Amino acid sequence: MSEILSKKEIEQFVLNGFVRIENAFSQEIADAVLDILWNDLPCDRSNPSTWTEPVIRLGMYTQQSFVESLNGKKMHLIFNQLIGKDRWIPCRNVGTFPVRFPSVQKPNDIGKHVDASFAGNDPNNYFEWRVNVKSKGRALLMLVLYSDVSENDAPTVIYEGSHIDVAKLLAKQGDFGLSFMELASKLDDLPKRKEVYAMGKAGTVYLCHPFIVHSAQPHSGTIPKFMAQPPLLLRDELSISDSTVGYTPVEQAIRLALD
Repeated sequence: MSEILSKKEIEQFVLNGFVRIENAFSQEIADAVLDILWNDLPCDRSNPSTWTEPVIRLGMYTQQSFVESLNGKKMHLIFNQLIGKDRWIPCRNVGTFPVRFPSVQKPNDIGKHVDASFAGNDPNNYFEWRVNVKSKGRALLMLVLYSDVSENDAPTVIYEGSHIDVAKLLAKQGDFGLSFMELASKLDDLPKRKEVYAMGKAGTVYLCHPFIVHSAQPHSGTIPKFMAQPPLLLRDELSISDSTVGYTPVEQAIRLALD
């Protein structure tokens, strides 16, 4: 069993920029993760009156339950299908958690963006991090649900097919690419794309092309939302031209923009 995704799912990833994986990890793993995260939050799990902020960021987590959630055999086989065997680096942490709480207060981080993948002049300033057309350093964006997420629970908005628009932008920018902020400033001028909400049960993972445009939303539900959005790291960079061995799905998507 070396292939998990069907041919249709691969085609969906190439054209739409994401594929939804259900039951990527167990409820037990999700529960173990939530226990650790709640322990680190400055509020009471059982008392909603203490949930006074719309979003609180936590990270980085390397405990076993976090690492296990993204390193099951199923996920590794899918990574091989999308990126190629031995071309990605297994996750050893799951990045930061923007924990979202029900709130009438608008969070300050809900703009459209594309996650950057390599450091710019100031490695400590994420807004100066960069992204280039070969997606140096980043194989995938992963939206990992550790709590159940319905349409009221601030699901991340994925702009279907936007990765191709972004690849066209980046193709003109060479190896140095664009900074996080430079790219973000251009996203509203891109073609209008269908909005898909990243919803599902705990254990659902959306594997997204590294160039996918996405945005956070305010939380209008009742249960706090726990999601991580780590990169799957690339060992090198993608091959988007002159390949003698063909192109993986994540590379094929970029090549659609170059034609």
